[in-house]
Amino acid sequence: MNSTPPEIVEIEDSHGTVKKIIKARKIRLNCKDQRQYLVIFKNQTAEKHQWLEEDTIPDGKLHLRRLRASRRAEKYHQ
Repeated sequence: MNSTPPEIVEIEDSHGTVKKIIKARKIRLNCKDQRQYLVIFKNQTAEKHQWLEEDTIPDGKLHLRRLRASRRAEKYHQ
């Protein structure tokens, strides 16, 4: 039994690399409130900024943590 291993296929992220999340908003979709975030991608123009749900943002938890920390810092310095 001489079988070759399966080919490794890399899935490329369709959005690119996240630079920063700058805003959050709540919208109502299918009778449910959902939160979306305005995402800025590296090396992209402003037209490429997108409103995305947390689970579709590459490294979303990390970037949301940074957004929340920056908001706390703004409140503290006011």
